[in-house]
Amino acid sequence: MNIPNEFDDIRPYCEEELPEAFERLLADEQFQGLAKLLFPQITIDVVRAKMQQCKSGRDFEKVFVYDFITSIIQQHTDGADFDCSRLTDRQTHYTFISNHRDIVVDPALLCYGLINEDMNTVEIAIGDNLLARKWIETLVRICKAFVVKRGLGLRKQLQASVQLSRYIHFAATQKNENIWIAQRQGRAKDSNDRTQDSVLKMMAMGGEGSPIESLRQLNLVPLSLSYEYDPCDYLKAKEAQQKRDDADFRKSPQDDLLSMQTGIFGYKGHIHFQTSCCLNDELDEIGRMHLPKTELFGFMAKRIDRHIHQNYRIYPCNRVALDMLEGRGDGMYSSEERDRFEQYLQQQIGKIELPDKDIPFLRERILEMYANPLKNHLEAIQ
Repeated sequence: MNIPNEFDDIRPYCEEELPEAFERLLADEQFQGLAKLLFPQITIDVVRAKMQQCKSGRDFEKVFVYDFITSIIQQHTDGADFDCSRLTDRQTHYTFISNHRDIVVDPALLCYGLINEDMNTVEIAIGDNLLARKWIETLVRICKAFVVKRGLGLRKQLQASVQLSRYIHFAATQKNENIWIAQRQGRAKDSNDRTQDSVLKMMAMGGEGSPIESLRQLNLVPLSLSYEYDPCDYLKAKEAQQKRDDADFRKSPQDDLLSMQTGIFGYKGHIHFQTSCCLNDELDEIGRMHLPKTELFGFMAKRIDRHIHQNYRIYPCNRVALDMLEGRGDGMYSSEERDRFEQYLQQQIGKIELPDKDIPFLRERILEMYANPLKNHLEAIQ
């Protein structure tokens, strides 16, 4: 397929670019160390041979990502399941817009579930702030990721948003690819998942017709990601105190790498991914309301939020956390489940290293992370 040159600096690699990308990856010492960590049973020469057999990003996902995620599920979770039964046409393209917990595991698990359902995997939106090393950019673009440019001036950011939107529409309508994009820039550090209007505005820029018609071309599907435990919860709480104590605090690239590593190899409990129906019928309904543009994207964002919140899988730890935080739990958990969560909470707070460690503050932040999904779920189902 002839891909316009305007997308060269953000798109995934084409098939003919893969052999050179593989060689760059294999020559990097840091990647070699990662390969030994992820696949300790095989040598780098075997990794090279397996790569050379891959003719597409989907091949790479099946050969490497699928086995990797299988091992992550077996070693670092209590199981994972994916329900896409509400998608009636498995052959069409979809744009999955989801809440966000982990930039590596979220889309990798989605691809794992799609492969099991014999559906096409997703092209993945990933912020350039996470591409701290050149080999990371090479790896993610092999794995069908496209780059979201961030931290630009106002004019350049607008140009980048138009380029990104045009690429998303091209990938969906011309390449017939499924897309994964988070509902907001970055993770919701308190798990209070809300869709940013700006994400929908960006996606509407690159299509044809009205904003509703443009979004309709993407076949939007809200996707709910429910992790029983978030291995990065203590890192998020630590960051919250650092930002509270120092208004100028900024995470370093090393902090991002630590979050990626912890998110991949930390314990996650059970994981459930649930799709809603495609939103096209709802978009048609919203279109008939003739809302002004100043209200349109906010209204659509709330619709997406409602779907995501309704489809959360609620775990005992969510119920315990809300009870501990606000004293209004529903009691739908056992004393053993409460003891387990309290021990987990103590363990995670114990991992935080700060000179002026504020334990009550940190405890409250982690409790919020587990209580907010239940609070939003209860509001959505009412």
